Amino acid sequence: MSSRSYRGMLATLLTRKSSVSSESEMSTYPRLYADEHGESHFEDVEIDLVSTEYVLPAFPLDLSSFTPATQFGFMRAPAGWSSEWHPSSARNIFFVLNGEWEVTASDGETRRFAAGSVLLAEDTSGKGHASRVLGDADSLAVMVQL
Repeated sequence: MSSRSYRGMLATLLTRKSSVSSESEMSTYPRLYADEHGESHFEDVEIDLVSTEYVLPAFPLDLSSFTPATQFGFMRAPAGWSSEWHPSSARNIFFVLNGEWEVTASDGETRRFAAGSVLLAEDTSGKGHASRVLGDADSLAVMVQL
């Protein structure tokens, strides 16, 4: 896959929008976190996107505030791969480039993440989560440590 294709996929990651005003729009992404008792849960986090003149002379685009990151890497998992319960190794944002994942929080909620999906994994303590690759295809993902 070309770098142009990856850029296109990353550009479509945050697609669920509802208009808030003419100057601002809201998008959401799923967050996986551990509560004070070590149980992991999903929640949908809203992102405030504000029209910004980011690259002049191009037209404005919608931009959120930035979150510092320390490093990133690619991860390939074979079709049918699965894990036991585990906490996230670090605070990561996970971008699925191809394939499909299923992630189960320790509270029992399960969500699927297909190509173009994003997950903020912050369950670095407690029971954590279980995950697996669905379908017949391997999955390639990008992990960005925050």
